[in-house]
Amino acid sequence: MAMTVHVDVVSAEEQIFSGLAEVVVVPGEMGELGIYPRHTALMTRIKPGAVRIKRPDQEQEELIYVSGGMLEVQPNMVTVLADTAIRGADLDEARALEAKQAAEEAMKNRSSDIDYAAAQAELAEAIAQLRAIQQIRKQTH
Repeated sequence: MAMTVHVDVVSAEEQIFSGLAEVVVVPGEMGELGIYPRHTALMTRIKPGAVRIKRPDQEQEELIYVSGGMLEVQPNMVTVLADTAIRGADLDEARALEAKQAAEEAMKNRSSDIDYAAAQAELAEAIAQLRAIQQIRKQTH
């Protein structure tokens, strides 16, 4: 039997995932972090993107979109505290595309630096959702 680590993915609204994993890949601020059982303890911020969880009883990875948050790693436990978390199967491509277009339009017609920064953040989040949707499509084909 493969070694596993307990993983919890929670958002402000609900617990999205709780279970065992062989490996977890998280979108850290400086790049993707691959976390295996008995990983060194660490705490870091995460950016919008897909958390990939390889469960011991499933062939395909489970994907969960997160809009940012914090990651805590202990040798036998990984906790993802996300601002927003959405199961990959629940992502809405049409809504993500609309959000991307609205953010791009807001960046073109910026009236202040605050509006521009908010539009940049919304654009990054929409692009991350679209990437997560693409990853799901790759898995199913």
